[in-house]
Amino acid sequence: MAKTLQERFDTLEKELQKPSFREGRGLANEVRYYIFDYPAAEELYVRQQVAYLQRKSEASGDGSRILVFDLYEILLDILRQKGYLEKCFALEQQKGFEKVSTVIANRVRVNATDGLIVEYIKERIMPGSTVFLTGIGKCYPIIRSHTIINNLHLAVDSVPVVMFYPGVFSGQELILFGEIKDDNYYRAIKLAP
Repeated sequence: MAKTLQERFDTLEKELQKPSFREGRGLANEVRYYIFDYPAAEELYVRQQVAYLQRKSEASGDGSRILVFDLYEILLDILRQKGYLEKCFALEQQKGFEKVSTVIANRVRVNATDGLIVEYIKERIMPGSTVFLTGIGKCYPIIRSHTIINNLHLAVDSVPVVMFYPGVFSGQELILFGEIKDDNYYRAIKLAP
């Protein structure tokens, strides 16, 4: 019998409390990366649960802080800081969304291990923390989940990373919104199945 989403969050909360979760290493001694998949229709509920877990970690005082990074908000922040946001709006009106999404991906170097989003996250990580990645669905197709997690895997190796994925993760295959096949990703562990 499949667990409800609340039961899966209960399991996640218990896992996060274990010191072995933050200290756990994979077979090649790499920090573990996890994917918590969920039906896209449950996005608002997932956001509430993520906020709850973050607040609870801040209140615990045990140093096991959860850092939440919303990829969409990071992308907007970077575009604002670089002075690109208004230019992107104008470009989209002139050339369409497909063109502007390509330009944005190139400007923030989405496909690079030293891309601006990866660097943004890397600069804000604290020892002993757990990284939660959210906003995957909000930034599709500019940021592809397998791309960001692959690049983070190469740049962030000191803390566990949990990607909240609005779709299906089979353990190898990522299917965004349960409909759009992304590239395969083999290094992550499905969390709270």
